[in-house]
Amino acid sequence: MNMASQDLLDNIRRKVSKDETSIIRFLREIVAIPSVDSKIRQVGERIGTEMERLGFEFVRFDVQGNIIGKIGSGPRVIVYDSHIDTVGVGNIQNWAHDPFQGAIKDGYFYGRGTCDEKGSTPGMVYGLAYAKQMGLIENATVFYFGNMEEWCDGIAPRVFCEIDPAIKPDIVLVGEPTNMAIYRGHKGRVELEITSKGKSAHAASNFLGKNAIYQILPVIQGIQSLEPKLATDPFLGQGRITVTDMKVTTPSINAVPDHAKIFIDRRLTFGESVFEALRQLQKIIDQQKNADIKMEILTYSEPSYTGFQLVVEKKFPAWALDETHPLVKAGQAIRVAIGLPTNPTGKWDFSTNATYWAGIEGIPTIGFAPGDERTAHASNECVNLSDVLKSVEFYALFPQFIDKFDV
Repeated sequence: MNMASQDLLDNIRRKVSKDETSIIRFLREIVAIPSVDSKIRQVGERIGTEMERLGFEFVRFDVQGNIIGKIGSGPRVIVYDSHIDTVGVGNIQNWAHDPFQGAIKDGYFYGRGTCDEKGSTPGMVYGLAYAKQMGLIENATVFYFGNMEEWCDGIAPRVFCEIDPAIKPDIVLVGEPTNMAIYRGHKGRVELEITSKGKSAHAASNFLGKNAIYQILPVIQGIQSLEPKLATDPFLGQGRITVTDMKVTTPSINAVPDHAKIFIDRRLTFGESVFEALRQLQKIIDQQKNADIKMEILTYSEPSYTGFQLVVEKKFPAWALDETHPLVKAGQAIRVAIGLPTNPTGKWDFSTNATYWAGIEGIPTIGFAPGDERTAHASNECVNLSDVLKSVEFYALFPQFIDKFDV
């Protein structure tokens, strides 16, 4: 179903063509501003300046330090969610180009955050500006929400819905990379730690001690053996479990360690719950018959750069919209309207802010953005600039199409 007239599409495309240099410059400038460890003030200011220039009705930072731009004043509330923090660069020697200044090669822009996920911001900001200019937001109030996500999925949306501006959207569009497909779900997860308390002794008399590492090794082996037994969902796939880190406390390298801690990332598919994941791990721990091995769910309590603190447990539900949901159909129809090939819908392998929007709040949510998630967090992170420009068309048409599909 093509609900966008050719005149409308031609008008949007003329605007993109006229602003192409500005759109790409905007992307390059926000990538050039480091925003590691949720330090997004400077990049948020640059995005805010662009929104003000393009006619957004108000632009401000929220209490946590996320940047919000509003456009339109209709009854339906839509959020365009794009996290603007990034992971670090790792070993700089692994980068063929400066990770912040980046480089354009064969139509791709390489740099930290190009894919995950600053690459969605120019399309969203310009697309919404065009939609306002062309009268496509008459029935909606739309927010661009540039937020911090990398260290705790969903914490920024929680602030948006519950604290500032304390608005629950009707629809959310997530800008995590989808390679220009419509994504409609992903697994949940829970982050855990298991600690082993031992007894220190000199390594020369190790029989007097109790080695915390040795105590926890059977638990690690049990976790490794657990994954093949985890549940599988036809759409989301199999649950996963990974020991991701280990920290050891010892008086010296010539002593028996008296404390060991492992960290676990447990990905939850449909048919699994946090309770079930904890029960599986507790069973492995109980098999050791050792009261000195304990498990707990991790919490996130780091203050943001504004000093705002929100303490949450690091548990995030799985979610998915059905293929036949009106929002999914609207997204697919926009892709057809702007000339993209007919592709099946997909899902993210990683977790996103949609774990809160859709998983906790039940808000209809889909994802669409340029970028291939396989380059996210990698030293070859990149985005196709043609897709960045093409995404403007999708973001401009989105409010109109969800009206016509009665989402």
